[in-house]
Amino acid sequence: MVAKMIAMDVDATPNPPPRKRPRQDADPTIKPLLPKTPRLFVPFRALGLVTNYVPFVLQSRTYKGASEAPRLHILTCLGRAWALWEGGKMTLLFVGPDAPEQISSLAMDGDAVWAAAGPHALKYIRGKEVLRVTNPLGTALSFITIFGSQLLALTEDGSRMLLWNTKEGELDMTIEFEPGFTAISILHPATYLNKILVSSSQGSIQLWNIRSQTCIHKFPLHRLQSIPECSPAGSADPNCGISSMVQSPAVDVVGIGFTSGEISVYDVRADERLMRMFMDGGGIRALGFRSDGHPVLASASSIGHIALWDLNSGGRLLHMIRGAHDGAINALEWVPGQPVLITSGEDNSVKQWLFDSPTAAPRLLKFRSGHRAPPHLIRYYGSDGKQLLTASRDRSLRCTSVVRDSRSFEMSQGSLVKKATPLSIPLASLKFPPITSMSYSTTRSKDWDDILTAHSEETFARSWTTLNKKLGKHNFGFSDSVKGKAKERPLLGSVKAVCVTACGNFGLASSSTGGIHMWNMQSGIRRKTFDVGSCPPEAKHRLSKARCVTGLVTDALNRTVIASTFDGTINFFDFQTTKLEHTLVLPSTVTSLLLHRDNGLLAVVCDDMVVRIIDIETRRIVRELSGFRGRILDITFSPDSRWLVTTSLDSIIRTFDIPTGRLIDAFRTPSVATSISFSPTNDFLATAHVDSVGIFLWANRAQYAEVSFQTVTDDDFTNVNLPSVQGDAEDEALNALNALTTNDAPVDVFSTPTQLDGELVTLTLLPRARWQTLLNLEVIQQRNKPKEPPKAPEQAPFFLPTLPGVDMRFDTSDAKTVDPKKPTRRLEKIAGSLESTFHKKLIADAKDTEYETFFSFAKSLSPAALDLEIRSLVTLESLATFINALTRRLISHRDFEAVQAMQNVFLNIHGEVMVQNEELEEHLEQLLAVQKKESQRVLDLITSSLGTLGFVRGTM
Repeated sequence: MVAKMIAMDVDATPNPPPRKRPRQDADPTIKPLLPKTPRLFVPFRALGLVTNYVPFVLQSRTYKGASEAPRLHILTCLGRAWALWEGGKMTLLFVGPDAPEQISSLAMDGDAVWAAAGPHALKYIRGKEVLRVTNPLGTALSFITIFGSQLLALTEDGSRMLLWNTKEGELDMTIEFEPGFTAISILHPATYLNKILVSSSQGSIQLWNIRSQTCIHKFPLHRLQSIPECSPAGSADPNCGISSMVQSPAVDVVGIGFTSGEISVYDVRADERLMRMFMDGGGIRALGFRSDGHPVLASASSIGHIALWDLNSGGRLLHMIRGAHDGAINALEWVPGQPVLITSGEDNSVKQWLFDSPTAAPRLLKFRSGHRAPPHLIRYYGSDGKQLLTASRDRSLRCTSVVRDSRSFEMSQGSLVKKATPLSIPLASLKFPPITSMSYSTTRSKDWDDILTAHSEETFARSWTTLNKKLGKHNFGFSDSVKGKAKERPLLGSVKAVCVTACGNFGLASSSTGGIHMWNMQSGIRRKTFDVGSCPPEAKHRLSKARCVTGLVTDALNRTVIASTFDGTINFFDFQTTKLEHTLVLPSTVTSLLLHRDNGLLAVVCDDMVVRIIDIETRRIVRELSGFRGRILDITFSPDSRWLVTTSLDSIIRTFDIPTGRLIDAFRTPSVATSISFSPTNDFLATAHVDSVGIFLWANRAQYAEVSFQTVTDDDFTNVNLPSVQGDAEDEALNALNALTTNDAPVDVFSTPTQLDGELVTLTLLPRARWQTLLNLEVIQQRNKPKEPPKAPEQAPFFLPTLPGVDMRFDTSDAKTVDPKKPTRRLEKIAGSLESTFHKKLIADAKDTEYETFFSFAKSLSPAALDLEIRSLVTLESLATFINALTRRLISHRDFEAVQAMQNVFLNIHGEVMVQNEELEEHLEQLLAVQKKESQRVLDLITSSLGTLGFVRGTM
């Protein structure tokens, strides 16, 4: 009766009709939060950085009883970070995190790495910062070295020397030098206890006892150098300063190098100069004594030469390695006990030189290098996204590996060393001019040359082979096609653009005078010539002299050749007949072209700072992308041709969505990006910048997480630092994908929320049969009851013991009789304290909540399990809690049909108990009131829906 009363009794008071879901308009006074990071690209890591102007540190480590050669570690500086290399194979071990400022000096102390950055000296162990000491004066540190358990550092102005304890980081003492002495380096003479040599930019040296903080002796400039009194006291002459000071294998003897090019081998104890040498070609930058028994001194100059001196012959010059580096050599060290010399230079390279005999010239053993000038043209090579072709102002073409640094290499330009040595000219002067345009095709890369390049102010293009890592066989020049007398020959123009067809069989090049020729990449024979003709009348006002061809591309099927001219025309040629089929005149001059061969979209960069997208099938402009504040430098398509990424002189990298024409991402870098390239695997964007010799990778967040593409305005531009070599931090490398996740992921419009609106009644979205089964569970169990009881097995198992005899009899002598009436206290104790998960979740939720945890668990139970749990509610407290849970769920307007089904079963099972107990009367009255209200709400919604449906059906 109670169940029928609650289920059927409805309040007759009329309620207002159900209202529609209110529209939630955004508050115009609330401004959306600007993203702190770019929406689409985040910094990943930097490539191609090996070393800079800071001298490297060499560490040789061995252990007692070792049968192998000592392990070599080379520590190089990468700007604000440092790199540790394994000396045997020159493999990169790991990279340190970024320091607060640029690193000025490095030192190693066992497993620890010390780096001076600004006023700080930082200690790293396995790439993690463990200690930091700071100059109390706040000035920058220019030099650091390890002296036992102390760290010695010189301030940038050279007036003080600071000593710290390397374990606790406490400042032990500060030594101030006299006026007129600017300290630049520190050397500990071998076997000298608590004593160091300090050199100055004035050319003098002082011997200090750091324990007593006293200057023991001074070595004036006129005794160290042959030029007497080259500068007054207190002044710094650039030709008299000491640039290098190194310990020799002999005790008391040091080598001193001066900026004038003079070298002195000096006896510190006797205070006399033993020998003097002079090196041509710039000042001395580094010195090193050979330590394997041969008295040889190596010196390095500021223009990249290495000189070897025989000390047994009074400093006679043995060999001069000219152009050992393309820039100044900043460090030079011999491997202890081995005929191997290691050098590093400002040309971003570390080299190892092997001496096969004491008197023979060294040969290059192994090296790691990168560009010494910032790259200005980069392109991804191949379809796997693992290699980058990079061209720089240092006149080199390199293939940079994205996966492993040891796989990077420079394309060989021939035997330049053999040509430069007899001519005594720098090696860089024999290299080709900088590359201005580059194209490739990997289709026939294993058969013949696959890269075609155009060089600055050259009248021919060059081919390269990636397979052999060197210059190709052919030069494609325009002079071969010019015939006639010298006076009648037209002016040859420089090559402006090149293109390799998709099949890899043909290479095209265009000149500044309007000529376009096509050659066979295998034989080098010229096959066809394309003529752009005369300038259209609409573009004659932009024509200066000749029609310079600025861009050249071909489609994927070799049907069309497209060329752009500086006067603002796009010319479409037939590939087979070389006939000019169509000319499209643009509103501005054209500087470059980029074709996405898979879908036929042509991106045209114009001088009016607009990128125009042309469909090569219809030959019409389909999109115009603008908003640039500076000249557009480079563009690149995404692999699916949905995005176009651009870089311009305003130092902003923009990403446009081509289907909608919207700007969906933009971020500002500290320096201008001169060239960009999108990975063919859609995971990285590579950039090259004007102030760095590295290649920087930016991870595409759309590959790893959902990104909301919204229109970006000028206020949304973010300033982003360039990626570090380590990739944000080596200790966070495993968590690097956290930077790729987004906080602005949009809500899936196709997913159903838990509740549309607080005023609407929501169902459970579970099958109707589940609640029907719960209501009719007794009928179902009665119908599925077995007709016969289970039968006993006919034969007993073979392992039961039997008695001897003819008849089969079992041995029951050991059988123990069990008294079924004997109580089992342990089981009773466990049963009394056992609570089901259903009951635990019921009492765990607060009474004023919606019982979300409880109903989520109840909906996961089967109808039979849910019926059993409801029957297990035997105490009055549990019954009251269950009634309250049903009431609160009805008030929340959720799981309406589940509440009705559980309410029906609950009242049928515990109805008599609740009528007999007055404690539950208040809970039942509250449930009755809420049930009336919610039932009326559901009836109103159904009536309204049926009326609307009837109206629509009647009007159709």
